Amino acid sequence: MIFQRALRRELISTAGAVFTTLFTIIITVMLIKILGQAAGGQIASQDVVALIGFQSLNYMPILLILTGYISVLLVVTRSYQDSEMVVWFASGQSLVRWIQPVLWFGLPIIVLTTFLSFVATPWANSESAQYRERFEKREDISRVSPGKFQESASANRIYFVEGLTGDASKVKNVFVNTQQDGKNSIVVAKEGNVELDKNGDKFLILSKGRRYDVLSSQNEFRVMEFERYGVLVASNSQAVNGDKSARALPTGDLLKDRNGFNMGELLWRLSLPLMALCLMLLAIPLSFVNPRVGRSASLLIALLLFITYSNVTNIFQAAVVQGRMSFGVGWWPMHLVVLAIIALLFLWRLNVNSRCHPLVMWSAVKHARLLKNKKTIKKTAAT
Repeated sequence: MIFQRALRRELISTAGAVFTTLFTIIITVMLIKILGQAAGGQIASQDVVALIGFQSLNYMPILLILTGYISVLLVVTRSYQDSEMVVWFASGQSLVRWIQPVLWFGLPIIVLTTFLSFVATPWANSESAQYRERFEKREDISRVSPGKFQESASANRIYFVEGLTGDASKVKNVFVNTQQDGKNSIVVAKEGNVELDKNGDKFLILSKGRRYDVLSSQNEFRVMEFERYGVLVASNSQAVNGDKSARALPTGDLLKDRNGFNMGELLWRLSLPLMALCLMLLAIPLSFVNPRVGRSASLLIALLLFITYSNVTNIFQAAVVQGRMSFGVGWWPMHLVVLAIIALLFLWRLNVNSRCHPLVMWSAVKHARLLKNKKTIKKTAAT
């Protein structure tokens, strides 16, 4: 049908513009946040691009849901404002006929949201946590910025370097303060570099320096000079475990261990594709506007409904996590309520449209006569 093809083309073009806008905003905010973390020494600078990619996957389901919802809202609202719906209803068509093309448009969004929710997002959360944990376990000198004190991940050692050599392979004027077993030792050296031994352990090799040991029991210092001194900064046995929270677990692992946290996370993952479906259907009757009045009020109501829907889902998720509600009871009520609201809105709009058919027909006939008169005037002027 020509109407359905034209509607799908308009929905796709609108969705492209909406998604580009939302994605640009999210990427900009994430870039500022992650660059700030890199500048503060919380993450490695070379991991910035990867972490932005993981965070993008994390937000992608919500972006897709908003894209489908807003696209349907804008397209149907434009049809009301341009009086296309007047002609539609005057020709005897029902608002229900809009459901099929909207579902065909929304099917890829629902499928992609399901894949992201159950597969891609948990993997992205796990990988992001491993990147951050791997950086936290890098207790080597390469983690230290010149001119800045840096504490090790185990909180028992503080590094300070004055600068780097020309090729950045060594550091100059190194200061290391170590507290272990109640003893404090300070090592200063002219230069240092990181080396790996045959077991894969990482050592900071210092040269031409001194070591000061504080002997608290005797209230005195012990000073040692050295030409070469090694400090163990990372052991090969330190494995990177990654994030073991429910957000980073695969869906299969959630089903194996059905505790409150895992069931709450499963409820959220299941709710995302259902939200995508319900919101696109809700947008059809919710898009009604008076052509003589602006559409700001309608869009504001639609935005408030989305926020309420999302917050109610979070409330049910928290109830499942806290054990106040089982997963079998918590996953479906909010979606059933939204489907009931959709049915009531459709019935209300169908009832209003059926009562307005004479007026609609009169408006359509009047519009056609005006167009005919304009064409007649143009032909007369031309002759």
